[in-house]
Amino acid sequence: MANEATIKIKLVKSPICTPETHKKIVRSLGLRKMNQVVERPDSPNFRGMVAKIPHLLEIVK
Repeated sequence: MANEATIKIKLVKSPICTPETHKKIVRSLGLRKMNQVVERPDSPNFRGMVAKIPHLLEIVK
């Protein structure tokens, strides 16, 4: 199997007072709790989701 590039995404701010679309993006990334880190494939789909809500997320190295 080839090694796929991945990115680690961390939820650093609560999506409580954000629009419903932002909440759906956070949930679709698999984030449920504050400071939770998930690892996702580094594809244009996931990069686009992260670009929509940069004020809520952080990319961890």
